[in-house]
Amino acid sequence: MIQKKICMLGSFAVGKTSLVRRFVQSMFTDKYLTTVGVKIDKKQVVCAGTEVSLLLWDLYGEDEFQRVQTTYLRGSSGILLVADGTRAATIEKARELKDRAHSTLGPIPYLLLINKCDLASEWEVSTEQLLQLEQEGWQILRTSAKSGEGVEQAFLSITNQMLGTRSP
Repeated sequence: MIQKKICMLGSFAVGKTSLVRRFVQSMFTDKYLTTVGVKIDKKQVVCAGTEVSLLLWDLYGEDEFQRVQTTYLRGSSGILLVADGTRAATIEKARELKDRAHSTLGPIPYLLLINKCDLASEWEVSTEQLLQLEQEGWQILRTSAKSGEGVEQAFLSITNQMLGTRSP
């Protein structure tokens, strides 16, 4: 069995912990839990006929007062950048975190997850912003930890990228 480390990166309260919980335990809670440091979860999946043990590193949210320590990124095979569709500023933070991760790790697979698609009527993130990122080569998926929409697809897509196979 292959083991791969994935780091969850993004601003505070974008839904990183909720996405991991939805993927690993098929659960969601409206109760906000602040991640202190890092929380590590594990889930086994099968991608393209290969068994993969995913180590999911849910890192604390970055804001103006604290920066993610690059030492947490070491050994990562992929990163999931998470932004909150209802807070446009989280897109720029995701861009900044991707640049920092790539300068630390080199060009590893990444995806941008625009979370909270269940609140699409409240989104501040514009279609134009997303189109611009896609033109720059970003792969973007819309997710909802609350409804589960896009969550499984996001983790399987990054796993396929890490394995060098095509997404389902």
